[in-house]
Amino acid sequence: MNTDPIADMLTRIRNANVVSHPSVEMPSSKLKVALAKLLKSEGYIVDYSENAEGKFKTLKIELKYDEANKPVITHLQRVSKPGLRNYSKAKNLPQVMGGMGIAIVSTSKGLLTDRKARKENLGGEVLCYIY
Repeated sequence: MNTDPIADMLTRIRNANVVSHPSVEMPSSKLKVALAKLLKSEGYIVDYSENAEGKFKTLKIELKYDEANKPVITHLQRVSKPGLRNYSKAKNLPQVMGGMGIAIVSTSKGLLTDRKARKENLGGEVLCYIY
């Protein structure tokens, strides 16, 4: 049993990036699939797929690298943790690296980037920073 599945997901992606693996697999959940969908739409990963093997589903994420085989994702940081939740109003949402990175926010309309949440005037729990 894992107490923080989002931190586990980010750590698996971070570790796979360090050793230049083409993809990484992990146990799947609705939140992880939504996070992978957001990463794909923002251009941080190539693709993701959900596979049902037996009674458990797995999430496979294909990582993205540039021409020099450097990972597109250079930094993943978990912000809100189970022991200390981090909530923010729409006007106080953080700008990651002056807008070059993204903050992923869990809102009432699902997972959104900080830019989209600010545009829709929605606050929520700041899950992580990615750049």
